[in-house]
Amino acid sequence: MHLILLLIVLALPLYAFASPEQIPVGEYRIEYEIKGSGKAILFLEAGGSAGMSDWNPIYDRLAEHARVIRYSRVGNGNSTAIKKHFSSEDYAQGAEALLEALGVKEKVTYIAHSYGAHVARTFAAQYPERMAALMLIEPSSEHDVDIMRSLNLELAEEQIAQVKLDDMKSGMSNQYLDFWSKRPLPDYPQIPDIPVTVIASIKKYDNPPLLFFTDEARDRWGELHLNWAHAFPQGRVVLTEKSYHYPQNDEPDMVVNEVLALISRTYK
Repeated sequence: MHLILLLIVLALPLYAFASPEQIPVGEYRIEYEIKGSGKAILFLEAGGSAGMSDWNPIYDRLAEHARVIRYSRVGNGNSTAIKKHFSSEDYAQGAEALLEALGVKEKVTYIAHSYGAHVARTFAAQYPERMAALMLIEPSSEHDVDIMRSLNLELAEEQIAQVKLDDMKSGMSNQYLDFWSKRPLPDYPQIPDIPVTVIASIKKYDNPPLLFFTDEARDRWGELHLNWAHAFPQGRVVLTEKSYHYPQNDEPDMVVNEVLALISRTYK
């Protein structure tokens, strides 16, 4: 009997277990957690410098409706620390390698926050056969600096230069190659015709610390993502005035409902 039970356990896929683990992926160890069940597989990509705890406010709730995978990119959370720059292409390849290591063969609904959107968009373009659907929450964009420059070029260049310095203070910025180095700016036309949802904040700041957070810039930010998502036949946009950069913290009900709606659109 014990042998039979052992064989059953060994035969189960990794996503049958729900405790945080680490798994070797190439030369690194990746922190991950898998929970829940269902036809849809949600693959959660955290924001810049964030580990998988970025999803704490909604992770358990999502797992009530789907199989949910969250992880910490190399250099974040409890995954292996790194001593070199990584680009979104590097991270996208790492995400693919992680799914392979976990034995996930099905298509995934890729849900990404902030800088994670760079990774998710790149992944969707490089591995279209992997994609069931895509959700970007407050996605950072290579066009951020263009919004600033369009408002006040001189002040924008001064502020951008300072942001670059602040970005490098820790000695290593994993987003450097995406935010500051790419020209021309990619718009990811290779992403397949899949259901796409973008949640972006247009909430105004009382005391905007940068041009990017002024009222006009927030309006242009919303317009940017409105146009980007509507370029997809199955695109949807949610512009919120109730939260800033962390809708999953400030409006968890809204985010969960949008994820469920995306699943419903994907698996009709």
